[in-house]
Amino acid sequence: MKKIRLIDIAHGRSGDKGDAANVGVLAYDDKGYEIIKKELTVERVKKHFEGICLGDVERYELPNLRALNFILHNTLGGGGTVSLKHDAQGKTLAAAMLRMELEIEE
Repeated sequence: MKKIRLIDIAHGRSGDKGDAANVGVLAYDDKGYEIIKKELTVERVKKHFEGICLGDVERYELPNLRALNFILHNTLGGGGTVSLKHDAQGKTLAAAMLRMELEIEE
């Protein structure tokens, strides 16, 4: 087993959907997509954003884009117009996700 950072095999983009954050993770290649499909479970993403994501996490697969899209409910303190959070639109959450370390088979 070896450790890699998610940023080494994928890039991401995030934003707001009301009080939910939208985090997309796009693998650079097919091998990376197989890794993120296996490793980025709803439970793992929820744990990674513990204390930030207070609601459910939903995961959507977009195989034609080699991407996963996550919706993190109850994350933005009410949304951009009412939130007192520094990142009320969730723009930094993709960068936070890409810091995740994964253990994969060599």
